[in-house]
Amino acid sequence: QVQLVESGGGLVQAGGSLRLSCAASGRTFSSYVMHWFRQAPGKEREFVAAIAWSGGNTYYGDSVKGRFTISRDNAKNTMYLQMNSLKPEDTAVYYCAAGRLVGARGGMDYWGKGTLVTVSS
Repeated sequence: QVQLVESGGGLVQAGGSLRLSCAASGRTFSSYVMHWFRQAPGKEREFVAAIAWSGGNTYYGDSVKGRFTISRDNAKNTMYLQMNSLKPEDTAVYYCAAGRLVGARGGMDYWGKGTLVTVSS
């Protein structure tokens, strides 16, 4: 079965950094675009970043450009989200996902269960 498992969430002070990981298994993802989405309590799930598994092209939501960096290690079947200069408004559950269309949260084929990131002021 296909699984996406996030890790690395936790509590961090504003201005700090955190790195999230997503371990993928169960199939090859060479034809997929890998994503990070996030959802704060009572808010809609929003696009954060994406990376094409094979080519490595990256995409970012406007709110995280210049602060977050998405990457992947093909040999380890793992992707990462390096989050710097964190703000309280970054507090959310962060989800790993895989799909064909960049940023299309309704079109993802696979989702992880999420990892909580809390940024204190």
